[in-house]
Amino acid sequence: MSDLQGGCALCQSTGGVLVATGPHWRVIRVEDPAFPAFYRVVWTEHVAEFSSLSGSARAECMSVVCAVEQVLLRVLRPTKVNLAALGNVVPHLHWHVIARFDWDSHFPQPIWGEAQRRVESATTRLAATLPELDHEVATAVGDLSCGD
Repeated sequence: MSDLQGGCALCQSTGGVLVATGPHWRVIRVEDPAFPAFYRVVWTEHVAEFSSLSGSARAECMSVVCAVEQVLLRVLRPTKVNLAALGNVVPHLHWHVIARFDWDSHFPQPIWGEAQRRVESATTRLAATLPELDHEVATAVGDLSCGD
């Protein structure tokens, strides 16, 4: 990773299960048993704000986010996909792409909100295994890394 910043968790580590990489980004799956279809698109360069990127870099970043979202919609058919780029805790540009289901523990609240119900084995309720889903995501973003 270029432009490493001391103390930045996303500069110091991958940040989850590495699914795919491009010249300027990586896609990871967050290991959260309550939200198994939770991905992050992490920009490689240490920048805090989306507007710090050039226009072409913003377009590239959003193309990756969109590709991940489309896989989640096609493969899992969730109730909703949540997109977020908060960065309050880790001020390194990254997008959350999270498949949400009406049966998940927090729906319709945000995943950071209060649980609405207890859910056992969320992973087994998905329409695909995590390796299958990771493969679909990697395939979808794979063509995007060829444009540099």
